[in-house]
Amino acid sequence: MRVFLIVLDSVGAGELPDAAAYGDTGANTLKHVLEAEHPKLPNLKKMGLCSIETMPCKQPADAVGVAGRAIEKSPGKDTTTGHWEMAGVRLNKPFPTYPKGFPPDVIKAFEQAIGRKTLGNYAASGTVIIEDLGEKHLRTGYPIVYTSADSVFQIACNEEIVPVEMLYAWCGIARDILTGDHAVARVIARPFIGKHKGEFTRTKKRRDFSLVPPAPTILDELKKNGYFVMGIGKIEDIFAHRGLTESVHAMGNPDCMDEWIRMMHRDFDGLTFINLVDFDMLYGHRRDVKAYASALEAFDVKLGEAQAIAREDDLLIITADHGCDPTFHGTDHTREYTPILAWSKQMNSFRSIGTRATFADIAATIAELFDLPQRFDAVSFANILNRRTTNDLSGEN
Repeated sequence: MRVFLIVLDSVGAGELPDAAAYGDTGANTLKHVLEAEHPKLPNLKKMGLCSIETMPCKQPADAVGVAGRAIEKSPGKDTTTGHWEMAGVRLNKPFPTYPKGFPPDVIKAFEQAIGRKTLGNYAASGTVIIEDLGEKHLRTGYPIVYTSADSVFQIACNEEIVPVEMLYAWCGIARDILTGDHAVARVIARPFIGKHKGEFTRTKKRRDFSLVPPAPTILDELKKNGYFVMGIGKIEDIFAHRGLTESVHAMGNPDCMDEWIRMMHRDFDGLTFINLVDFDMLYGHRRDVKAYASALEAFDVKLGEAQAIAREDDLLIITADHGCDPTFHGTDHTREYTPILAWSKQMNSFRSIGTRATFADIAATIAELFDLPQRFDAVSFANILNRRTTNDLSGEN
C-alpha cells in the first residue's frame, strides 16, 4: 500500500477559534484566493474542496473523495509545529519568537563561534533585508541575521562572499547554540546572489535546520516497522532527517511535484511525504494573490496527472500546515484550520470527515491503514475512507 501525503504549505481554510489571540481574525487563505481570482480547480473540487465550511464554491454532483478540515491543537502557526502535529507530535507551548531581535548573549555566542560580527538582528522580510544590508555584507563579509513572526533564526549571505557550505556550517553552529529557552523551531540558510542593491536575488539553495521532534512521529513508526518513508522538499529539514528511508531535497513546487510523479511510478510499501513550499514562501508572505491562485491551478493539473496514474490501492491525502492569507494585512502566517482531502481509486462516492480536533488525526489514520498500534492520542478517519487496510489487502482478515 502506498500513501502520498501532500502539504500545500500555508493553504489554510479559515480562522481558528483562537485566531484573535494571534491577530488573525478574518483570515481565510483558500476562501479569499478563490473569491479574488476564481482559479480553475476541477480536481480539487471533485475531491470535495467545496464541501469544506466557508468555501465559496458549489460541490460537484459527481464528487468522489473525502474532505474536511482540522484544528491545530498546538500553540503557534509555523511550519514545524504544523508538520509535527500532522505527523502525531503536539506541542504544549509555542516555540520562542523574537520580534525585537535576539538577545545580546545569543548574538555574541554566535559571533564568537564563527569568528566575525553580524549585521541586522531584527525582524524583517528576507527580500527587504538583503536589499537594505546586502551591500554592507559585501563590503564586510558579515552575515545578515534576522528573524520574523515565526520561530526562526535566519542567516543570509551572498554566495560569492560566503560559500554555501560555509553558510550551512554556520547554521549548524547556530542550531547548537539555540537550545533551552532559545530553542527556535528552525535555523534557516538564506543564500543570495547579486553585486548591487536592486539586483540581489535569493537562490534555491535554502536549507532549514530544525529541532528534532520530541517524540516519535508516524515517520518513525513506519520506518521502525519496515515500511518505506520518502521525504520530498523540505520534509527532511522539518524532521531533522529522522524517520526517513530516503529524501529528495527538491526546491519549489514544480520540482517537488515532478518528484511526486516519479514516486508514483516507483514500487514501495509505505509513505511519500511532500511539502510544496512556494504557496507560502513566494506568494503568501509576499501577499501575491494572483500568483497564489496560479500555483493552486498548477497543483490541480498535477493532481489530475497523479490520479490518472494512481494504482488501485494508492491513497492521496492533501492538507496544509497553517495559513498565510495573501489578502491579509502584514506578511506573516495566519492561524487557520487546514483542509483535509483524500482520494483513492477504490472510492466511488463522497464522504465528509467534518472538523477534526487535531492535525494528528492524519497520523492516526495512516497508522491504522498500516496496522500500527501507535495512534498518537488522536482519532483515525480510516473507516470513512471506504477502502481496505493493509491486513485486508494481505488476506489476513
